[in-house]
Amino acid sequence: MNGGEGGAPSGGLGELDRPGRPSRADAWDARSGEWLLGAADVPGAAALPGSGLPEPAAGAAARDTAGGRGATPRRGAADPVKALLHRHRALCERAVDPLEIAAGLEAHGVTDRTAARFRHRDVFSLAEELYARVPRGEGHRPPPEPAPAPRVRADWALLTLLPGTIGAAAVTVARLTEGRPRLLVAAAGVLAVALAVHLALRRGPLAVPSRTPARGAAAGTRAWTCWLLGYALLGDGLLRAVLDGGPDGPPTGAAHGPWPVTAAPVLALALATAPAAWSTHLFTTGARRRLTGSRGLDEFTAAARPLLLGTFALFLGALTALLALCGTTLGESAGYPAALTLGALLLAARLLAVHNAPRDARRALAAAVGTEAAAVSLALVGRLPGCAVLAAPVDALAGAWGPGGVQALGCGAAALALLCTATRTLTRASAHAAHAPTGDPE
Repeated sequence: MNGGEGGAPSGGLGELDRPGRPSRADAWDARSGEWLLGAADVPGAAALPGSGLPEPAAGAAARDTAGGRGATPRRGAADPVKALLHRHRALCERAVDPLEIAAGLEAHGVTDRTAARFRHRDVFSLAEELYARVPRGEGHRPPPEPAPAPRVRADWALLTLLPGTIGAAAVTVARLTEGRPRLLVAAAGVLAVALAVHLALRRGPLAVPSRTPARGAAAGTRAWTCWLLGYALLGDGLLRAVLDGGPDGPPTGAAHGPWPVTAAPVLALALATAPAAWSTHLFTTGARRRLTGSRGLDEFTAAARPLLLGTFALFLGALTALLALCGTTLGESAGYPAALTLGALLLAARLLAVHNAPRDARRALAAAVGTEAAAVSLALVGRLPGCAVLAAPVDALAGAWGPGGVQALGCGAAALALLCTATRTLTRASAHAAHAPTGDPE
């Protein structure tokens, strides 16, 4: 974090920022005593919204004076910073630097406006005082310097290339075989790609930190992700076959079996694992750098929001190029909008999981799965006598946008909602506390 300039504390009420950070806890105590004598005169100082603290004892001392009960407040009760330190002692004791305390305070609802009641300009300055006032043993390590930008490690860089490489090999071999060998190659390829993606998500920027709620919620999101990828592979052909009359309808895609397989979007998404990892790496690195240099929560949010949107734009641009390449190579031209919305949804969900906010991601994935499942179910129910009206919305959507319109609509709406959530969640300092994911480059 940026340090302040040295100087003596000002007695004026307009000076809310601290001078140079004292190095000892008793220095903070001495400084706090200077302004607490006049804290009762600060407008609005009687309450500390967002901190959960009672009215400062300086105001109580003023009332005691008026009531004739003495004018000397007790030192322990007259220091609201000590009360805040007592309330968040566990956070302050385990923090390795003031930046982690600032992120924790912001997660508990302490804002820059609340910090002003403690005569600090922002939460970052208040966190520095709390960090300095925590008693620490001789063996406690000092606050580290701002961490340098993480270096790219070869292991996770190669792991991110593995899913696309295996997927391309599986598609190539499947197109060179016929009949049962093709089915065996396709099944083995799907399992191999799934294992490669699992390994890629365990290391590097896409890894979820260990011992977090997001780690426990990974099993819930895994099933929804598998459904979405499976629908991208088989869903359009299945929906078209159902709308065309099912098994009794015209034989579409005879060369590919009863339901045609759209391999280009899935292959592009497998190849996009590497751009997703690099985009996440750039976002994490940029966010930490901006957090280190920020002097307020609003300043960090304003700097982090365009960084997040640029991350999505970079990933979607790479995914568009991969879709064009795979579509040209495999001779498939449909499914581009659906694949783009699915890629955006998966990236947003993974970013929220990496930064320990998996609940909204799980709900968005479940909503997209529900939309696709409802579309296929309504198309099937519409085949029953007298139920054709139920399939009319799906039929109209498929007629206007093609079978891929269902996936584009479901994943697009979920991705948009999740992006709005990410712009609120991932631009907060508490989302970038110093808990690096397992395997993140050091």
